[in-house]
Amino acid sequence: MSSIVVVGAGIIGTTIAYELQRRGNSVALLDRAAPGMGASYGNMASIAVTEFMPASRPGIWAQMPKWLLDPEGPVRIRPGYLPKLVPWFLRFLAASRPSKLRELEAAGAVLCRRVYQDLDALLKETGLTHMLTAEGCLSLYTDEAEFRADREHIEILERFGFRYDILGGNAIRDLEPALTTKIGKAVLFPDNRSITDPHKLVLALAEKFQALGGRMVQGDVADFEQSEAGVSLRLADGRSVAADKVVLAAGAFTARLSALLREPIPLETERGYHTQIMEPGISMRHSIIWPARAFMVTPTAGGIRVGGTVEMAGLNAPPDYRRAKILVKRAREALPELKAEGATEWMGHRPALPDTVPVMGPSAKRRNVWYATGHGHLGLTYAATTGRLMADLVTGGEPPVDMKPYRVDRF
Repeated sequence: MSSIVVVGAGIIGTTIAYELQRRGNSVALLDRAAPGMGASYGNMASIAVTEFMPASRPGIWAQMPKWLLDPEGPVRIRPGYLPKLVPWFLRFLAASRPSKLRELEAAGAVLCRRVYQDLDALLKETGLTHMLTAEGCLSLYTDEAEFRADREHIEILERFGFRYDILGGNAIRDLEPALTTKIGKAVLFPDNRSITDPHKLVLALAEKFQALGGRMVQGDVADFEQSEAGVSLRLADGRSVAADKVVLAAGAFTARLSALLREPIPLETERGYHTQIMEPGISMRHSIIWPARAFMVTPTAGGIRVGGTVEMAGLNAPPDYRRAKILVKRAREALPELKAEGATEWMGHRPALPDTVPVMGPSAKRRNVWYATGHGHLGLTYAATTGRLMADLVTGGEPPVDMKPYRVDRF
């Protein structure tokens, strides 16, 4: 039996810790905050198996100048942070080569094909199957021109065999009557189901982890010390936590930890915003996305959540909640009767790598250290699969997929 510390109690770290503990290890789950209080608290609750495409594809590049020049556009870079982003953007550019894009698409598709196999097993064994809805996601288009602009997405799904259905106006509103009649076309992704409350899912998994004998530790990692016996984590308050093995799964904050190990990872934060509306004045069954407006709406956490946008401003800049208000404004274009009185706003840090593919695997420089980070917009989607794959790696097993595309030293 190994003693293992998993750093990061979001959905990724908690799922890894649960899986390692379930396999008979002695696991401590360490975070400076309570479980699920980072990006896992406010994500869009979507099991988005059709959204594995790299962000560096040509269709995104073509729209980037327009987005950056629009103060209400879906991408914003704070000017003072731009110099720090230059190395990341150069790697982002390198990931847009056609041959590289095919590699990255395949690496994402491999994970997404496994999602329900691993997620269904996890939810069944933990008694949490009720937290996964049966409904899919609708992608909205006003007309043929908008649909054609998103055709690249559909072609990639066709290539990898993911399901979708194209719908016309009346069929769309049969599924979601609250949608505006301005939507002339939609694509239903039946496998992009939702979680009823992503924060509660993390809490429930943390409880299951502890019921198996897992230990929760609250603290902030200040440094690492390595010995023949394993790894010791020195916390900011002076305590030390020793283990045979360490898994770093702290989302966007993992870059700070890897820097302590002198193993820099090109990990940035894509700051995302949401507005949680508990009295929306409408009902919804499906989640919706509108690619041309770059927002998403999901029925979750007892209400309706409006989210999206990408803001590049680092980990320390204060939130700009104008971004959340823009998203609600966009959502009302799709849902004219949507009300937002008494809503709450939130900002969180998505861990973004320039090639959109997560890092999952051993450190290239330190023995007994593993990484699981950079899941971007797909942390919830990939969580159960990441837990399975990382538990295999850490315990010396053979993962069911080739892990080379996810290695930390690929950059």
